Parts: sequence; C-alpha cells; structure tokens
Amino acid sequence: MNYFKNILETIGNTPLVRLNNVTKDIPALVLAKIESFNPGNSVKDRMALKMVEDAESDGRLKPGGVIIEGTSGNTGMGLALAAIVKGYRLICVSNDKQSKEKFDVLRGMGAEVVVCPTDVAPEDPRSYYSVSKRLSDKTPNSWYVNQYDNPSNTVAHYEQTGPEIWEQTGGKITHFVVGVGTGGTISGVAKFLKEKNPNIKIWGIDTYGSVFKKYHETGIFDENEIYPYITEGIGEDILPENVDFKLIDKFEKVTDKDAAVFTRKLAQEEGIFAGNSCGAAVKGLLQLKDHFTKDDVIVVLLHDSGSRYIGKIYNDDWMIEKGFMEK
Repeated sequence: MNYFKNILETIGNTPLVRLNNVTKDIPALVLAKIESFNPGNSVKDRMALKMVEDAESDGRLKPGGVIIEGTSGNTGMGLALAAIVKGYRLICVSNDKQSKEKFDVLRGMGAEVVVCPTDVAPEDPRSYYSVSKRLSDKTPNSWYVNQYDNPSNTVAHYEQTGPEIWEQTGGKITHFVVGVGTGGTISGVAKFLKEKNPNIKIWGIDTYGSVFKKYHETGIFDENEIYPYITEGIGEDILPENVDFKLIDKFEKVTDKDAAVFTRKLAQEEGIFAGNSCGAAVKGLLQLKDHFTKDDVIVVLLHDSGSRYIGKIYNDDWMIEKGFMEK
C-alpha cells in the first residue's frame, strides 16, 4: 500500500506548469510553480512546518505548548496543520485587510484568531506585530514564531523549493520571479539557485505602499513609501531579516488594480485558480518582458489558492466597488 502517515508528509513536490495565454507577449518559456497543491493550499506550508520542527528540536516549543504568530493567513494555515498533527494550541494574530475567508478557515481548523487594525505603524501597540509579541509574553508555555526574522523560514526554501525548481527545469532556469513579503521564499530559493548558477536572475515583485523596491535601489528606508494598499501577501512596512537584498537582482512594483485583474486572468485564461499575489507576480513579469529572450526559462512562483479570496478578487461587486472592473 502507498500512503502518507499524516497530512504534513504531503507538503512539497508541487507541479511546474507552463503558462500559455496570459504571458503570450513574453518570448521566453514561462513556468508556474503552483504552490496551492500543498495541503494548506500555499507555499507557507513549507516554512511553517520547518519553523515548528526546528523549534521543537531546540526546545523553544515544548509539548502541549501554544504557538503564536502574526500572519496574513497562509502561514497561519500551515501552522494550523502542524498544530493539529503535533498537538499544539494555535493563536493567529492578523490584520483587518485580510479576506474573511482566511479567518473563517483558520477558525475552522481550530485556531484562535485575533484581528488588529491595518492602518497603524508597526511599533503601535495595536499593530499585529505588537499584539503577537504581547500575547506571547503573557501566555504560559508559548512560542512566538516571528516568520519575518525566523531563519528557518529561509532554510525551508533553500532545502526544498529551490532544489525542486532546479530539478524540474533540469538546471535550465534563467530567471526566478516571486512576490516578496517575509522574504523567506525569495531568499531561500535564490541562495540555492545562485549556488548552482550565479547567472540566474532573481526578481522580486513588490507593491505600491511597500518599502522594498526603494530600499533595494538606494539603501534608504523611506517612510514616505509606506501607505495602505489592498494587495495581500506581499510588500512590507518593515525590513524582515529574511529578506536578503544581496541575493535579489531587481524589484518591480505592481498596482493593486493590476494584481487583482491579473489574478482573475490566471483563472480565466489558464484555468489556474490562484491568489491575489499570484496576479501581481504575473503582471510584474509582463512589465519586465523586454528583459527576456526566447532562450530564457522563467519560473514564477504562484503562492496560494484563490479559495482565500472568494469574497474579494473573485467577487464582481467587490471588484467594481474598488474600481478594478466595470459593471
């Protein structure tokens, strides 16, 4: 008989699928690494499990403990799977710009969810960063994950995602493109790929309202770059330790509208039911099309599933209300 001993063993080995229509203006071969095939439907399953197992091994997370994390939803889902299988309680702290579906799913998986306001500074006591730390300080036998600065986040992608992409492309990959949030995916994959071939280009997709692109280009953390934005899962108003700017060759910003429109295009033109940041990644690729040749092999990572965005991106009324489509 061929079976897995638990759901955590099914994480990884996600498919690489050619994009044919939405990227038809790009001369290169464009391959999508579709991370929604993970059991929690996102790339975050990989690092969530790695962070938990590393914390178990060095004693930060003890039997019967409480896992506490600030999350936009997908890391919370990965942690929920680990908590269920391994017997931990989970408290997820998030912000109110995230989709209701994310919170419903987390609660349905047994997690406690605390929702904080989005439009506050990171150091504000109401921010989800501050609330996560405060909860951890006052909760007995708890472990604060801190995916932004936890090195296990990057290591997971160095050990898993990078090698998978290298093997699946037969080492022919020339460009890796991915949205950047905590930085673990881009930094871990970049480290592995550049060790294999330093000529591989690593391009991060950012959003307007985030500090990454300007900081990468100038070394200046410009607070004037920071303002509220709609796109979920990418961009930051902080500099996470997991973002290794030295490994990233370029950042490209994509608007909220374009991210939403191209998320729907992925579904309607490729049959790929993907999340909000996936549309941003694909639109970023198209904005960079003049950099590619017919001999290039591009891998764009599609972070998560459209199931998290039914009430937003895939809801016509919401799209019309935001000015992203017409009636």
